[in-house]
Amino acid sequence: MASSPITNNAAWLISPKASPFKVEPAPAWEPEADEILVRNRAVAINPVDGTMQALAWFPLTYPAILGHDVAGEVVAVGPNVSRFKAGDRVIGHCVGMSTKRNSDYAFQNLSIVRANMAAPLPDNIPYDQGAVIPLGCSTAAAGLFQDGFLELDLPTTPARTPSSGKTLLVWGASSSVGCNVVQLAVAAGYKVMATASPKNFGYLKQLGASEVFDRNSATIREELLAALKTKTLVGAFDCIGAEGWDICLDVVGRSQDVSKRSVVTVSGGHPQAPEGVTIKQMFSTTIKDNAVGKAIYEDFLPAALQVGAFVPAPEPLVVGQGLDSVQVAVDRYRKGGLSAQKLVVLL
Repeated sequence: MASSPITNNAAWLISPKASPFKVEPAPAWEPEADEILVRNRAVAINPVDGTMQALAWFPLTYPAILGHDVAGEVVAVGPNVSRFKAGDRVIGHCVGMSTKRNSDYAFQNLSIVRANMAAPLPDNIPYDQGAVIPLGCSTAAAGLFQDGFLELDLPTTPARTPSSGKTLLVWGASSSVGCNVVQLAVAAGYKVMATASPKNFGYLKQLGASEVFDRNSATIREELLAALKTKTLVGAFDCIGAEGWDICLDVVGRSQDVSKRSVVTVSGGHPQAPEGVTIKQMFSTTIKDNAVGKAIYEDFLPAALQVGAFVPAPEPLVVGQGLDSVQVAVDRYRKGGLSAQKLVVLL
């Protein structure tokens, strides 16, 4: 008996600022060279999805599909792909914001993922947990390891041995990006000084942070400078935007022993850096075009996930099942109040 044809549905954004998403059929995409086709079993929601829908700030050709994080099973592989085969469990970062192709977004049953932006998902990690990784991990890697950014040593499994007190400051470390920054930096052999709300101190120390400070403390600037007196600062990673810019820039500029006077940030619109200090926004999708994508998704994550040296973080919060739940999840993000959690929809 012939197998049933593959069908696809997507949560379509019909026009700028339209709500809710409209679930309708989508093409059953075919992978091209260096691509895989993934049957999505879980997709994660990110704040950028809500702003792209509500504010229409990013240029899209409508009707459009959104979404970045997928976990599922490989359906087919394109030419030149040898790492994956049909049936493999995978996580993947969909890079539609870079390619401008609807096939390369997550909010659908079938997504195209570049092979160098995908990693095997071990059998012991559920799809909802796997889906929280890709965008946060890619963003973290873009700021930590790319040329022109912090340019830290790449992560390894087992982790590199920390040396000479080299320390990274991570602002907003309990965010999705922050949880990945902490783990990648530790695996690369650096100590991590993190800021977060006190309720997340224990969680961040489980992820590998050496010290955690209350980012809302009235004396946070002085606390960080005092803690860095015996350490070599390799830069600062701002994971949540405007709140941390001034303090990160000041701490990097005033620290006594600094190997790189740089701040990397997830957001644009940052202030001009003081003389001798740099601040630069990173973009997650850029690692698909350089050695960092391969270093993370091919060389590091497969082994690290398999042995538990890198764990899915933050914790998934499943808000529904089916593409109709994507709008529910996006609306839930707009309400705020989430901490050390990432919203996930099962498919």
